[in-house]
Amino acid sequence: MGDITGFLKIKRKEAGNRPVNERICDYSEVEQVLNSEDRMLQASRCMDCGIPFCHWGCPVDNLIPEWNDLLYRGDWKGAYERLNATNNFPEVTGRICPAPCEHACVLNIEQEPVTIRENEVAIVEKAFSEGYVKPAPPSIRTGKSVAVIGSGPAGMAAADLLNKAGHYVTLFEKDEKAGGLMRFGIPDFKLSKAVIDRRLDVMVKEGLVVKTGITVGRDIPAGEILSQFDAVCIAIGAGKPRDLNIEGRELNGIHFAMDFLSTQNRINSGHFHSIGNEVNAENKKVLVIGGGDTGSDCVGTSIRQRASKVMQIEILPKPPVSRTPDNPWPYYGKVLKTSTSHEEGCERMWSLSSRRFTGENGHVTGVEVEEVSWEFNDGRYTMKPVPGTIRIIEADLVLLAMGFVHPVIEGLVSELDLELDARKNIKTNGAFATSVGKVFAAGDSVSGASLVVNAIASGRKAAKEIDRFLMS
Repeated sequence: MGDITGFLKIKRKEAGNRPVNERICDYSEVEQVLNSEDRMLQASRCMDCGIPFCHWGCPVDNLIPEWNDLLYRGDWKGAYERLNATNNFPEVTGRICPAPCEHACVLNIEQEPVTIRENEVAIVEKAFSEGYVKPAPPSIRTGKSVAVIGSGPAGMAAADLLNKAGHYVTLFEKDEKAGGLMRFGIPDFKLSKAVIDRRLDVMVKEGLVVKTGITVGRDIPAGEILSQFDAVCIAIGAGKPRDLNIEGRELNGIHFAMDFLSTQNRINSGHFHSIGNEVNAENKKVLVIGGGDTGSDCVGTSIRQRASKVMQIEILPKPPVSRTPDNPWPYYGKVLKTSTSHEEGCERMWSLSSRRFTGENGHVTGVEVEEVSWEFNDGRYTMKPVPGTIRIIEADLVLLAMGFVHPVIEGLVSELDLELDARKNIKTNGAFATSVGKVFAAGDSVSGASLVVNAIASGRKAAKEIDRFLMS
């Protein structure tokens, strides 16, 4: 390392966020950036650990100490080359990854980890601005063709590596533009869609063929894809949302989170008109059911739509502020997370179970909830209602953000008759191969809903197995 004692002299300094009263008026990215000098100083805090636990904690095996050292020395191009060696889309993970690397950082023992995520996005943004990122089409083509179905992070990562390996790759996407949930599920204030378009432009110039607005299994028979391509990679994600089938579910004003978020993203991009949009929070009391990142995204979007009140409930208990003895470093810290959306104004409640929806004239007016307690017995947690705690939370708009259960089975998966696991995810072997010859699968369609960085890692690994299959 250039300065092996940098962590003793330099304190952790984050870029920070735009002021709340400013950012809630638009959908521009919330996070700010540090100047280059401060960013290089932050990189100097990487202490050349004997064991780089950050590398161990990163799903894509980023060479974090190496590119931090290069960044500190001012070699931005070298830092990008190291970063690009393991991560296809650092401009995305540098913005939205929960940074398990920072949780595993040795300096996090004292709650002062290196600003790894911010360093990452700073490196890739400098690379784009300085022209280090250039299309590099493969010099030789293998003559083999691959269809990648689904253009989320797993599909894009697999397509990128397979194209770089010299295969003819066609990326199919059911929506009007590529990007999957990165484009339609993540709000613009966390990830500008210009970031996705910029990277896709590079990939297309390298020879990738992108076909949008095509649902394989409906617009094109799956058998036709099998006959046209030498290999197929399914990366359709876990698109089936978890529902809440309780009394009153049929009432108007109850929507899945992804319908709400994707609608606003399409409005921002000009694909939808804001007038006449029924999935809108303006002047409404909004209740978000589900305490994860998707629920947080609903909170921030509702605030920007000028909701009169925003509430979020979670069935699990409130996480601790700091690590508990059974959640030690370097594992990911299961602690209370307050997002930028929560900071903008939201009432959060935990340990609440939803019993029924209430309504008038066919429209939801509230949710009857009951407090629950959690007990750990015989190696598992059990939930028990707390007597006398039933109450109604008034709401004009209810957003279900309870995650996803498995990929959409109807269409492609059922037509190919792919074998599924016990959770109805696509079953694969250690080489990402499915039960159908020359058909592979990656990402959330195999693992269940997970992080973008995990999907990228899965797509990369699947691409290597597909390349091995094609060239064997």
